[in-house]
Amino acid sequence: MSLPHAILTALLEKPSSGLELTRRFDRSIGYFWSATHQQIYRELGRLETGGLIRALPAEQPARGQKKAYEVLPAGRAELARWTAASQDPKPQRDALLLRLRAAAVVGTAGIEADLRRHLDLHLKQLAEYEEIERRHFPPGRDSPEDRLRHLVLRAGIDLETFWTRWLTQALEEFAEVPGG
Repeated sequence: MSLPHAILTALLEKPSSGLELTRRFDRSIGYFWSATHQQIYRELGRLETGGLIRALPAEQPARGQKKAYEVLPAGRAELARWTAASQDPKPQRDALLLRLRAAAVVGTAGIEADLRRHLDLHLKQLAEYEEIERRHFPPGRDSPEDRLRHLVLRAGIDLETFWTRWLTQALEEFAEVPGG
């Protein structure tokens, strides 16, 4: 149920068209809540039908013009309700961890190369997050809204830092495993 809430959040930050929303998901929200362009457009329709958002009136009617959306009071209320609600953490599910466990039973062929590939991917994501932090959160930028947005980014940085450390350790351990 979080995709509609991610869209409501994005629209409250800035009324946008579907295309603008998909671009913003690709650049920011999508780092921690991904959605395809098709899912975003489908959800916009549901939110509009449900009375949570509305298409802004076009300045000049034009065929094929993209609709911009804004959040209605009912949408703001729904987002506030959802934000205040309690939610349990989700159990960890990671195919790489399961594959590593399975390698203990069936052999390690191919695992080391994939561990290295995962390490490279996490290093790249960490570098991207750190660049976003440098660009968007310079010292002194500490409004309450910025602090919360930075907190979300810090979670991404900390998770990528964890994975890069863990994968480095796993590769070191793997090198000592007979047949590894």
